[in-house]
Amino acid sequence: MSKIIYLARHAKSDWSIPGQKDFERELNTRGLTDAPKMGRKLHEMQVLPDLILSSPAVRAKNTAELMAEQLQYDLNKIVYEEELYEASVRSLMAVISRVSPENNRVMIFGHNPSLTYMAEYLTKEVIGNIPTSGILEISLNIDTWEEVSGELGKLNWFIYPKLIFGTEGN
Repeated sequence: MSKIIYLARHAKSDWSIPGQKDFERELNTRGLTDAPKMGRKLHEMQVLPDLILSSPAVRAKNTAELMAEQLQYDLNKIVYEEELYEASVRSLMAVISRVSPENNRVMIFGHNPSLTYMAEYLTKEVIGNIPTSGILEISLNIDTWEEVSGELGKLNWFIYPKLIFGTEGN
């Protein structure tokens, strides 16, 4: 048996409000466009997560909801995990290891640099940077999420708006 993990970075956020708390930053116009477009692309690719986990930060939450709508995933079933905001690889691993084994395909919406570090840790690939709205699919040859550890993953694909639609991510 194997498990699939999707690592999805939040869409482009708005930096225009001086003094706004990082946690409360919303998506900007491009983010509001890219997130549903990437969700439609995932739908075309027949990505069907059993579970969606998201950072509760506004920009990650909004991205998760916009993509989940396109995947026809029940928005009420998205699980918001405090640990995914400002996460380390260790805290990401802790969240993943608690996932119930009946969930074979898990999508995580979060932030950089932790998602990039996590992708590199799991796959031993040099990712460098997951752009905004970027998503990776990693297969893991494990039976339960408790078994997840470094270098067990195989990177199946890595997509982002500029690659798919020619728009710029960062």
